[in-house]
Parts: sequence; C-alpha cells; structure tokens
Amino acid sequence: MASVLLRYNARNVLAQKTLDYILSLGVFSKVNDTAPRRRKCSLDRALEDVKRGRVFEVKDAQDLIRQCLK
Repeated sequence: MASVLLRYNARNVLAQKTLDYILSLGVFSKVNDTAPRRRKCSLDRALEDVKRGRVFEVKDAQDLIRQCLK
C-alpha cells in the first residue's frame, strides 16, 4: 500500500474541509502516525550492524583479502 503525506495548516478551514471530503469518499484512510519516519543515517546503520553482529575483525590488509576470498 502506498502512502501520501500531506502537510497543511490545521487552522485553514478550506484545507480541513477538503481532507474531510476526500476521507468521506472511502477510498483513503487516515493513519494516526504523527511522528514522521526518519531515515537512518550511515552511523545509525553501522551501529545496528555492530549490535547484530554483522561485522568481522581483521589484523591487516592481507588478512582482509584472505577473509574476503574464503
């Protein structure tokens, strides 16, 4: 299911009535997710990898090549 995020001034009567009309059609549904989803930055993804054990250690460049060729 696709999602659409609309930003509008809640005090704008026309915007509110338009949304009420669109929701009354029954084609769309309202999700009460007020917090916008934040994309994880590379540091957050890296820390998650460490936490889940998706890392390995190497001594030097030759050891890295050896482990990659396994």
